[in-house]
Amino acid sequence: MRLSPDQLIFWQHGLFRLNATIVFTWVIMLVLALGSLLATRHLATGERRSRWQNLVEIIVTGIETQIAEIGLVTPRKYVPFIGTLFLFVGASSLSSIIPGFEPPTGSLSTTVALALCVFVAVPVFGVAARGLGGYLASYVQPTVIMLPFNIISEASRTLALAVRLFGNMMSGAMIVGILVSITPLIFPVVMTALGLLIGMVQAYIFAILAAVYIAAATRKTSRKTAAPAPAPT
Repeated sequence: MRLSPDQLIFWQHGLFRLNATIVFTWVIMLVLALGSLLATRHLATGERRSRWQNLVEIIVTGIETQIAEIGLVTPRKYVPFIGTLFLFVGASSLSSIIPGFEPPTGSLSTTVALALCVFVAVPVFGVAARGLGGYLASYVQPTVIMLPFNIISEASRTLALAVRLFGNMMSGAMIVGILVSITPLIFPVVMTALGLLIGMVQAYIFAILAAVYIAAATRKTSRKTAAPAPAPT
């Protein structure tokens, strides 16, 4: 039993390897891109809309609502990034029911790449919302002593995002693989359904954590101004 889709090699030439993680990642991206293109070909603004448009609107509206509840002022601005993370991780989880298809999120390299996307997006959105000086000033708040701790926090939460997603996605696949070899069919089916649920929950958690980190980076600190002293009489 393979612990990671990285171990399945389709083509190799010297140091270059084309493994299942790369292939299945591009397959999912292609499916999502083509699906969004087909679903948005004939958009309508009236009462009569296609089922695909209704589905897209439900997903986008749901993501936007969740982002707004996190505290981001203009949630639609962050829908493309956070929504893409959610759809990719969710699609990777759903793809596990396809025979022979291994979710790319079962590879640590994929989850690290997703976490690095969040790591880069946080300062990008933070600088765009607060300016370079305002964002860098957040590292020394409430005091300069917090600078190294804030830097360590940035790196540690990126590692935590990658390891958490990898562990949860890989553990479900491993449990199903073990049960297939030692138990009848009914138990793997139940565990596969449970794995799909866990995968969608992980996609939701990953997207929400990304939104929380971005919200913390873009939130402007309010400074209380002291009331002016009364004029002498």
